[in-house]
Amino acid sequence: MRKSGPQGGKSPSRMIDERIKELDDWRGRMLSRLRTLIKQADPEVVEEWKWRVPVWSHDGLICTGETYKSVVKMTFPRGAALEDPSGLFNSSLDGNTRRAIDFHEGEKIDEKALKALIRAAVTLNASRAHG
Repeated sequence: MRKSGPQGGKSPSRMIDERIKELDDWRGRMLSRLRTLIKQADPEVVEEWKWRVPVWSHDGLICTGETYKSVVKMTFPRGAALEDPSGLFNSSLDGNTRRAIDFHEGEKIDEKALKALIRAAVTLNASRAHG
């Protein structure tokens, strides 16, 4: 069985680069910053392109980076299982498994707390993958 490659032969990382570039406003800068923080939190993260959005994985899905008109949304598919002592999750709070963080224009990112949340998601994935 053949795995389908990236669209048009482009790597997922290249597609994310293009998405950031085409946004050309605060949302592109925000998505770029979030991407950097994800890579800093988990240097072994794998970038993917699914559902027409950037996706970051390590032993399973960590989060997605969706962009909308007034918000950049980071969705953690297993966010409900993560400790969030800094209260970063501010969206999709009523779901059983998912949690999301909506970032608005001009908003400051709590980088330390976000990296801790990303590492917690990686740890959760690893415990399920190897346990």
